[in-house]
Amino acid sequence: MTMRLLALMPSLYDTSPGQRYRLEQWDPLLRERGVEITYEPFESPELHQVVYKPGLLGTKLKLVTGAVRRRAALLNKIKNYDVVYIFREAALLGPPVFERLVYQSGVPFVFDFDDAIFVSYKSPSNGYLSYLKFAGKTKTNCRLAAHVMVGNPYLADYARQVNQNVTIIPTTIDTNKYQPITGKVAKNPVVIGWTGSYSTVQHLDTLRSALQKLAKLESFKLRVIGTPTYQLEGVDVLASQWRSDTELEDLNAIDIGVMPLPDDSWSKGKCGLKALQFMALGIPTVCSPVGVNTDIIQHNENGLIAATEEEWIHKLSLLVRSAELRKRLGDAGRKTVELKYSATAQAPRVFEVLESVIRGSKVNVDSVLDSAPATTENHGYSAGSEDI
Repeated sequence: MTMRLLALMPSLYDTSPGQRYRLEQWDPLLRERGVEITYEPFESPELHQVVYKPGLLGTKLKLVTGAVRRRAALLNKIKNYDVVYIFREAALLGPPVFERLVYQSGVPFVFDFDDAIFVSYKSPSNGYLSYLKFAGKTKTNCRLAAHVMVGNPYLADYARQVNQNVTIIPTTIDTNKYQPITGKVAKNPVVIGWTGSYSTVQHLDTLRSALQKLAKLESFKLRVIGTPTYQLEGVDVLASQWRSDTELEDLNAIDIGVMPLPDDSWSKGKCGLKALQFMALGIPTVCSPVGVNTDIIQHNENGLIAATEEEWIHKLSLLVRSAELRKRLGDAGRKTVELKYSATAQAPRVFEVLESVIRGSKVNVDSVLDSAPATTENHGYSAGSEDI
């Protein structure tokens, strides 16, 4: 039986990490189960070109107005679908007008989000427009949705304030596409790498001092993917723009992955994508003990956790010096992704949610990662622990 799904997405297909590692990645596995997906992005190609560039307020407002009109016209076709999937929000700006109209249409919708979008956040590229984001609409969308899918327990706790039909679906990796390089030759110097965007480079900035001090102790290069102008005095930096067609090649050039995060409400909503990308490729990863990171990484078993500047320097130094440690943690990280964070493991659970919404029944809302076996116990981590 065919299931017709309308996907209301913020961005164009294959341009946004959140979309690419959620519905877009689950797409072929859902289609095998009879789901026909129609993508309707809020962005136009023209809006996509300018939305993350500083300034250009008048141009952005004009293009956003056009996007709102396209969304309004789309509402006439809602009845042609069995279920609607809304990722993060139906429109980039404004109150939940379209979500209310979808709800009123009688066609059930699934609301999916992978960030703490209910926390007010001022974008470095769209400062003024950030005030029109209406972070509070997230709670309304959770309440109106027939079911809510979220990327981690922190987001689930928020959604369950107003809707008990909540399922945690972690951000996943296509493990057929993300394959470790067999017989990867260690480079000299070793490459420490970070991947992100203009809006998240501030997270990498929290390591500036640690990396500068590390450079006085060890020989390494820093590869930065996503912001081509990054510079760091005293450190050999290779910076490049993120591109979909070279992403795997760029990531595979990295020997040690880092995912630093500040300990704040916004970061607690992160779903560990950067860490999972590295781990899927067998790249040993060091993360801050924030949010879901300590669920994904068991310290010194499938990766490393570092809380303080001294710990970052120490853990990175150990990895730079030891190819054996890099191999052990990289192999264990890959196994963790295969068992718990792969699209193959989680797409059937997404299909179960969609089916339940159409039937009007409930799924096991307490299921977190029950369908996938765990690799090890989560032993936890406390700042200052020293077990390697």
